[in-house]
Amino acid sequence: MRHLRSRIDATDRLRARIHAVLTFWIAYILTRPLGASTGDLLSQPLADGGLGLGTTGTSMLFLAVILILVIVLTRRAHTADAQLTATV
Repeated sequence: MRHLRSRIDATDRLRARIHAVLTFWIAYILTRPLGASTGDLLSQPLADGGLGLGTTGTSMLFLAVILILVIVLTRRAHTADAQLTATV
């Protein structure tokens, strides 16, 4: 019985690792073209159907969005941890 339990645990760990890798690649494949298209839209001149921010402006915009998301999500995580600790 003990041997069977360890075999099931090993199978579950392998399955979870495969799901994590598969999930990563699915997200990567689906979001990469979206990011490229968004970058093209923002950076291309108005005459070519873009918004005319240029590559530097687009990079700065993306950097600002990423920094804001990191700051907001970090603060939310700390707030949730503090609330969880306070209720325990």
